[in-house]
Amino acid sequence: MLKVLIVGCGNMGTSHAIAYSRIPQCKIVAIVAPSDKRRSHLALTLLNLNIQVNQYDDFYTALEQEVPDIVCIASYSETHASYAIKAMEYGSHVFLEKPIATNLTDANLVFNVAKKTQKKLVIGLILRHHPSWQKFIEISHSLGKPLVMRMNLNQQSDGERWKTHMNLMNSLSPIVECGVHYVDVMCQMVQAKPITVYATGVRLANINNYNYGMLQVAFEDGSVGWYEAGWGPMMSTNAYFIKDVIGPNGCVSIVPDKSSLEDSANVNSHTAAENILLHYSSVDDNYNFTKPDEIIKLNDEPDHIELCLKEQLYLVNAITNDSDLTNHIQGSIDSLAIVLAADESVRTKKVVTLSI
Repeated sequence: MLKVLIVGCGNMGTSHAIAYSRIPQCKIVAIVAPSDKRRSHLALTLLNLNIQVNQYDDFYTALEQEVPDIVCIASYSETHASYAIKAMEYGSHVFLEKPIATNLTDANLVFNVAKKTQKKLVIGLILRHHPSWQKFIEISHSLGKPLVMRMNLNQQSDGERWKTHMNLMNSLSPIVECGVHYVDVMCQMVQAKPITVYATGVRLANINNYNYGMLQVAFEDGSVGWYEAGWGPMMSTNAYFIKDVIGPNGCVSIVPDKSSLEDSANVNSHTAAENILLHYSSVDDNYNFTKPDEIIKLNDEPDHIELCLKEQLYLVNAITNDSDLTNHIQGSIDSLAIVLAADESVRTKKVVTLSI
């Protein structure tokens, strides 16, 4: 039985805890969060699943007292690197929510500690585990080169969600915090070296960071990627969810059902992919299309917690089978390098050359 320590009791920590409750090989022994309210809420959620856990307000105390086999880190980004390093040095395998760190120096240090301690480290790039997104990437490989990739995730938020967004922006902008997912997808689609990034950002509220940003990344094969992210009560929900890839042979788009787009700040809507629309560019001598569009609908559309379960099973299987996670971790660092370069571009107003 693998003893699990959950760090962070917000949306992601709760989802991962519920996921672990469904894995027979795992037992949640404790939860950690500085907030009594969030700890109590998650503890009650687990108690309703017949799981009783110890509660801590300090990560290092919990680590020492519980000696867990797995530490699941879903706290704020600025704690990711230090918590992951300490956990692996203490002897635990780690599931680490994205991003791996808030800077590349710390990200590479986390990677080096994983190699040194030979502990398994899985980064929470949730879209890698989504069957529809996997199909989306697979189809993109049939579109030819270069590719034009257009993606965004704007979130209109108020109340507690806006408070959460403001807390996240104490360390990272939206194009970094959310952008790692979609830039990672772009890299899987293009499979070519990224060379330059340019980005712009706008502060639309009285906060310490810009809450709207847009980046453009250029790849060695001529492909380009565009990503846009904005958070806050002022954000528009018109066309907030664009997932579109264009190539010489046609285009492929994720087209969720309308019901999935009703609440832009709901985490369940962020991975929605009910329908994949494939369009072919082939035309006859009169320039009329020769093939009809296709709607591809996968039957195994997982919800958010089911996706978290897939992530945790990926870690458990890596532990059980001693899987090599080098490429997985390096991919997460590469996507982080691109979005951090975009953040640098926002602040310097210059094109940034990448050295990945």
